[in-house]
Amino acid sequence: MPPQEKMPETGSSQECESQLEMQCNGYTNGAFVPDNVKEEKKDEKDEKGFEFDDLLPRIGEFGMYQKILFLMMIPFSFFVAWVYFTQIFITIIPEQHWCWVPELANMTVDERIALAIPRDSDGSLEKCQMYDVNFEEVVRNKIPVNTSWPTTSCKNGWEYNYTEVPYSSIATEQNWVCENSALPHTAQSIFFCGAILGGLVFGWIADRFGRIPALVGTNLVGFVGGIATAFCSAFWTFCLCRFLVGMAFDNCFTMMYILVLEYVGPKWRTFVANMSIAIFFTFAASILPWIAYYLADWKMLCYVTSAPLVLAIVTPWLVPESARWLVSQGKFDKAIGILRKFQRINKTKVEEETYNKFKASCLKTQKEEEMDKAYTVLDLFKTPRLRKITLLLIVMWMAISLVFDGHVRNVGSLGLDIFLTFTIASATEFPADTFLTLVLDVWGRRWLACGSMVLSGIFSLLATTVPYGVPSAALAIMGRFAVNISYNIGLQYAAELLPTVVRAQGVALIHIMGYVASILAPFVVYLANISVDLPLLILGVLGIVGGILALFLPETLDQELPQTLQDGENFGMGQKIWDFPCAKKSVDDDKGGEFRRSSSRRSSLRASFRGEIRSSMINRSSIRSRKSICIPENQIA
Repeated sequence: MPPQEKMPETGSSQECESQLEMQCNGYTNGAFVPDNVKEEKKDEKDEKGFEFDDLLPRIGEFGMYQKILFLMMIPFSFFVAWVYFTQIFITIIPEQHWCWVPELANMTVDERIALAIPRDSDGSLEKCQMYDVNFEEVVRNKIPVNTSWPTTSCKNGWEYNYTEVPYSSIATEQNWVCENSALPHTAQSIFFCGAILGGLVFGWIADRFGRIPALVGTNLVGFVGGIATAFCSAFWTFCLCRFLVGMAFDNCFTMMYILVLEYVGPKWRTFVANMSIAIFFTFAASILPWIAYYLADWKMLCYVTSAPLVLAIVTPWLVPESARWLVSQGKFDKAIGILRKFQRINKTKVEEETYNKFKASCLKTQKEEEMDKAYTVLDLFKTPRLRKITLLLIVMWMAISLVFDGHVRNVGSLGLDIFLTFTIASATEFPADTFLTLVLDVWGRRWLACGSMVLSGIFSLLATTVPYGVPSAALAIMGRFAVNISYNIGLQYAAELLPTVVRAQGVALIHIMGYVASILAPFVVYLANISVDLPLLILGVLGIVGGILALFLPETLDQELPQTLQDGENFGMGQKIWDFPCAKKSVDDDKGGEFRRSSSRRSSLRASFRGEIRSSMINRSSIRSRKSICIPENQIA
């Protein structure tokens, strides 16, 4: 029934019905609409028009400028891969090494080994023992080897078999083997200590001075630390340099990652967030072993992988500052100036009124941010359910981080060529990210996190039951593939579960605890010196335990994210442990304190939270469900 132009008379049910129909359809010309309804509709319209993600489609969600920025992620993806993995190849130690006996220098390698090096019960050469006899007398009198001769630890250094690893590393030059074999692992742990400090320092710089200064600063620190590593001749100077390089880890890419995601429209963020890792990072990690192999010089490897970081110095002239950060600092005109540049390069047109609305929204957002500052990460531990969720997230992420880094560094203990094995293991990142992009928003976070972690654990445990070599390495690589999926789910899951008012602080805490767990990973890998199965056994158990813990967390798929602390306390109360998104029937929005969020936001949130570690403004999950204002009279209690 079409609305009437004149004001209906009161008193009849037909007139009331007409009035209700006009209200429901939003007609105000000639029809009575209460003031609160007008204000509600006005607020809805204003809020929608003022959202940053509503402004992007008018500027271009993935236009020419965004595509250029996406390609600019390539060098930073290379930087983070090389910063993370290079230490493996500059401290690499050949599997075969034995004591050096200078008295036998004129003999061939085989003759020296046969005469001076005892064998263990399995027939393998002892790496840290030699016969304790007078070798000059043995050679002079041609005394045959006697396995009952007394043995002693190496006195004059070691020899190394450079057949599989065709170059010496700082570890072989400094003889970090046998009683010093833990030193490379200690240096790697110190690297992660640097990552903790770097996250705090450059996170503060990013919030205080902007994303671009933080991005330039972190890469320059990595450059200095990497170049200085090549000049190290002692363990503690090496540790200091690796600490500096560790400060650059993650930040040297994350800042750029955040910047690009902030300028990409919601429907493209899933692609940008995952494909930048799947393509650029994976390629950089996969070619690194072969750069090391063909350079065959650990010092040159330091130069080649560190020198490019200095290119970050030109970033301010190529990459725009974060408009959202500028807004948070009250620099609205500068932010709008950057958006106008996007508009010009993307060849789109935005009305001046739209920018005025955006500026008004900026003022409103700034006030909300100031209100949020009253909360701290300690508020996550004040109520029972939110405390439980936070602790579960911390423990689960620590397990994921330790298992992931453990698999990365355990490739040298799999009994195969480390260069080829590392490349294959790194390449699993591409199918893992691609698979995740396709299924995460269908299968949900909880069961996918659980399943991938448990599978990682099962593959790791199975690797200890099959013959050493190709079978065990294949299963270990499958474990690496599965934990890649878990790793990419982990931080997003945390960001979706924690309330908006403490989300950035909470995710930062979880991220730092992941670094703490990673400090232990090198020592888990070191246990291969005792038994090659020990690292995989530990990684397998941790994977299964971490996966099971995920089942005790609420599912966030298609849920409106918690904003207040009370929202966080109530989130997921109506869910059951066996609920699965694919099989779950639709439920009442108000049931059990669950929150529903619109599917149009899903991809935006899915991709953004990976970079929300240091930027709580990538996505403001401010969706509010509104009840209809049109209620038939016969339904009013």
